[in-house]
This record gives sequence, C-alpha cells and structure tokens, in this order.
Amino acid sequence: MEFGLWEKYYTEILDDFGFSRENDEASAKLLDEILSTEGCLTLNDLSEIVGFSDKFIVFGAGPSIKEHVEMLKNDYDLKDYVLVAADGATSALIEQKLVPDIVATDLDGNIDDILLANLRGANIVVHAHGDNIDRIATLTSFFNNVLGTTQAQPVGNLYNFGGFTDGDRAIFLAVALGATEITLAGMDFGDIVTRYSRPNLPDITGEADEFKKKKLRYAEKFTQWIGENENVSIINLKE
Repeated sequence: MEFGLWEKYYTEILDDFGFSRENDEASAKLLDEILSTEGCLTLNDLSEIVGFSDKFIVFGAGPSIKEHVEMLKNDYDLKDYVLVAADGATSALIEQKLVPDIVATDLDGNIDDILLANLRGANIVVHAHGDNIDRIATLTSFFNNVLGTTQAQPVGNLYNFGGFTDGDRAIFLAVALGATEITLAGMDFGDIVTRYSRPNLPDITGEADEFKKKKLRYAEKFTQWIGENENVSIINLKE
C-alpha cells in the first residue's frame, strides 16, 4: 500500500484511538537514529534473504495458533515457505522448535523468545509507534538483522508498507517481499486473546478488552483489503 493511500487510514486510526502523530514520529526518529548507528537491513536485503520462495505463512497469536502450528508441521513442507511470526506468535513457534524467517514486532511480545529466534537466524522487523518509544530505546540494539518500520511518514532507514497491528503489518510485509500466496495461521480476528499476545494474561486465553477488539477489527479490515487489492492469494486456515 502506497503511503498516500495509507495516510487516509492512518488519520482515521489516529482519530479513532486518540493516538498522537507527533509521538509516532518521535518514536520513528529514534528508531532511525539507532539503526543508523547499529546498521540495518534494507527491503532489498530482506528480499534476497527470503527469495527462496514466494509462498509465505504468517502466524498470528490468536487462540487457533497452537492447533495450526501442529497441523502445519505435520502436513506441510515448511522449507517451501517463508515463515513470518507476528510478535507474540514467535513463542508458539519456539515451543514447537520452529524458527521463523522473519518476526514482525513492536516489542511487546515475549522478548526472550524473539531474541532466541533472532539468535537462531530470524530477521527482526521492528515497528516504531508512539506507545513503544521506551522499548525502542532499550531493546532495539540487542537485535541483529533488523529492518525498521513506522506507521507514520517513513524517514531515513524506515519503511511503511501499510498495516496497523503486528499481524496485518506482517501480511503487508509479505506482499512487499513478493508473496503470491499467503497462508494465515492463528489469525482469528475474534474476541479472544492468548497469552502469546498478552504475556501478563492470568490464563492461557481470555476475552479481549474493547481496545484490543477494535484493533482486531482494523486488522481484519486491512487483511480483507489486501485480498481484494493485491495480486496475492490469501488462505486463512481458520476459515
């Protein structure tokens, strides 16, 4: 999605949630400064790394994730797919001894698992927004092979492929990397959240709060937009 089109949705999101564009931009500026110092991947770099396939599997942290990961391990030859974990879904893959090729994260999932995935070869797509500026400041430098993204106007080393949540941003990323087929695992878009996406959840699953429900509605809307407007086949294992 080109930024000119994305900006219309972005403005709607800012108004709907009461987010600050200035805070988003400040977080993006900080991430760019860190990556300028530490080094980072470009989109071309990442495209070359995952160029072995145009078939992607994007893993979300919904309640179906464990079932889907086990099924994919048994029924699919995962070497034929680029595996993209949306933030907390990384933990579900690590539990099954799978390492994603890419983790798309705003750094609020299980950081130990994301660091472990990175150590084992995962490329990390770090997303800057106004609510995670402290995590950007303290955690970014611990990762290698990082590509930076923002939901505001892209600056410096950062990209904006479209998308709002880790899940739908991961799908937009797959499109930008040339995917022709994207399988969605653990992408439920429902009212139930898991400990993978909410590490402090007292139980394994729980009802999403209204803030999370609204975010998931946007994620589902953008996923539908991709299916209708991009030259890519989307297969949701939940359906």
